[in-house]
Amino acid sequence: MPPSIDRRKFLLVSALASVTAACGSDRSRRPSAASAVPLSRTDSPAALPLHDDVPMIANGLSPEKGGTLKLLNYAEYISPDVVKKFGKEHGVEVEITTFNTQEEAIAKLRNAGASFDVWFPTPDVIAKAAVGKLLQPLNKTYIGNLGNAWPQLQNPFYDEGARYSVPYNAYTTGVGYRADKVSDVTGYDLLWNPAYKGKAYLIDDPREALALAMLKNGSIEINTEDPAKIAQAGAWLTELVGLMNIKIGLTAFQYVPEGQATVHHCWSGDMINAQSYLPKGVDADVIGYWYPPDTTGVVGTDSIAIPRSATKPVLAHLLLNHLLDNGIGQENFSYTGYQPALTVITPEKMVTDEFVTDQLKTAIVTPEVYARSQQIFQISPAGDALWNDTWAKFKAGQ
Repeated sequence: MPPSIDRRKFLLVSALASVTAACGSDRSRRPSAASAVPLSRTDSPAALPLHDDVPMIANGLSPEKGGTLKLLNYAEYISPDVVKKFGKEHGVEVEITTFNTQEEAIAKLRNAGASFDVWFPTPDVIAKAAVGKLLQPLNKTYIGNLGNAWPQLQNPFYDEGARYSVPYNAYTTGVGYRADKVSDVTGYDLLWNPAYKGKAYLIDDPREALALAMLKNGSIEINTEDPAKIAQAGAWLTELVGLMNIKIGLTAFQYVPEGQATVHHCWSGDMINAQSYLPKGVDADVIGYWYPPDTTGVVGTDSIAIPRSATKPVLAHLLLNHLLDNGIGQENFSYTGYQPALTVITPEKMVTDEFVTDQLKTAIVTPEVYARSQQIFQISPAGDALWNDTWAKFKAGQ
């Protein structure tokens, strides 16, 4: 499996305030007008607005033939074989344009004269894109495979009724480690254990790293905008400077298998990818991944949508359906290392199919884990600035 660093590196570090501005809304204001962006939470789902001048396609249309189907995606976040197979089946070329941040993707979508047929957004930007009329509503008569997805993502809280998106991949945030060097897996405390001083890493991301400090200390308020609570999280992280000579990075998939890191705060897909980076002769059982068995863990998903500018909207719907096919989803998983949110993908099946070792079953996300875990939501630009400033102070003190 190739690394997915380009995709993961920028998943949660997009400049939210800039993205908001790009779509013409400000989430710090109370949503009092029809054009305001709904603020979705798991306990308060949002039905995104539909627009008379952006209709969904009609039923029963034939897929467009010839030409090029244009995808807008993170680098190396879809299998070339899966894309090639789809293009061959429908007689089209498939072209992938990459981006590093969702802000960059939205700028590409808004560029006059540009058109894309399929986009891979994160859930936090879907509402802004829908309000900004950058997306077209989905006609789910073309997407029968949506029924293969986790039930809660067939009607997700961030896009109630799946008006504009279908789920793509799922991940958790935990601690990757070298099982041959860690004798006692103590959860988040691994990153505060002096036995691993100089060999411990945090994800280079303000929300993820500060959330880690909160969760380790018993707080699940990982979307707070309270300056005192954010500052406290920064103080907890600062403990790691002297205690652990803590480092930050985004290459857990490489550092853990190669032994540069003994413990690494990371995304679940990083440890699945790590199996491909082991030195010759080193058994894959040395890669471990810890994720909390209770509510004190972070989970997230990615999505797929069809831009308003699509010139092949029927074919775009069929690609969404293609990626939600159980067999195609597993094939795509074997390339990206990040699992599709399909009910057929279970820890037991992935061990049996030799996607992961028994040691890495915890890196496979289930609907139950998704339901009980915490999510990093979009917050106001002012709140986001507090998190970024606190993180910057921590990094300056390293």
